Amino acid sequence: MARLLAETLPAITKPSCIQNIPERRKTVKQQNQPLQTTRRLALSLASIAIFQHSSTSVSLAEDNGYWLTGPLPGLPPINNKIANEKTGTRSFLKNGLYMASIGTKGSAFRLRKYAFDLMAMEDLIGQDTLNYVRKYLRLKSTFMYYDFDNVISAASTNDKQPLTDLANRLFDNVEKLEDATKRRNLSLTQSCYQDTTAILQEVMNRMA
Repeated sequence: MARLLAETLPAITKPSCIQNIPERRKTVKQQNQPLQTTRRLALSLASIAIFQHSSTSVSLAEDNGYWLTGPLPGLPPINNKIANEKTGTRSFLKNGLYMASIGTKGSAFRLRKYAFDLMAMEDLIGQDTLNYVRKYLRLKSTFMYYDFDNVISAASTNDKQPLTDLANRLFDNVEKLEDATKRRNLSLTQSCYQDTTAILQEVMNRMA
């Protein structure tokens, strides 16, 4: 029976569409190779163009007062008597900061803004956050130190001494506050902070 069926039924052959699949796949693969090569070339050229454009932008920005191309500078000298008379500096000053030249008006604006920022720090003060408070205080106070120096240098003769006195009262208190945070003494930190905020308010009023 099986033999009779084998002799009766015709041999089954693969459809022509199935037989041609390998050839078509091969053709498609060959067509994709130039496309992939072209795409890689385009990406390479685009990368080169972007790099050249960025290099040109850097070279044009090197001398504009806002772009730092070398290593971070040290602390610049000051022109007014706002340093601690005993140490010749301030304990809170932070190295490795680049301060772009923003002019006298820019320094006055930043003094007012940073005084506000420090006054808003009260809710952050806690036993577990004193290290972060100290870092934040040092960062803001370092900028304020040099901004005060710029403002005092550009002030009139009658305004120089009152501004110098205000700066020294502020930074004397900031040093006490920084020392309290370094000791991790929460009650002393809170007390020093209250004394400092009163002077920060004076700074905001003076720079308004």
